[in-house]
Amino acid sequence: MTRIDVDGDSAADGLLTLVLAVVEILVEALEREAVRRMESGRLTDEEVDRLGRQLAAIEDQIAEIEADQEITDDVDRVRGELDGLVGDAIQRLGDVEFGDGDTPGQFPGGERP
Repeated sequence: MTRIDVDGDSAADGLLTLVLAVVEILVEALEREAVRRMESGRLTDEEVDRLGRQLAAIEDQIAEIEADQEITDDVDRVRGELDGLVGDAIQRLGDVEFGDGDTPGQFPGGERP
């Protein structure tokens, strides 16, 4: 199992590193969803423009915080470790056997573990 090792000069640096890594992952997910909506025609040109500017502003702010706090490399390392954890979790879900009434994307028996 992958272990997230958040070391730094202080607990606050470690927490900030983790938070920024998670925020970066969320921004990427939002970008992918925006592209899907744009390609499906569910967004107007104005909405696409506004969304693009907002996401770019968030990314700029994240980069500025990382540079100011000198934690860019730490955030990248934690992102890699989080990506590994998510990959492992997806792999484990893919290994789950489904019963007769179960469908992929649901927990076997319809219950959460």
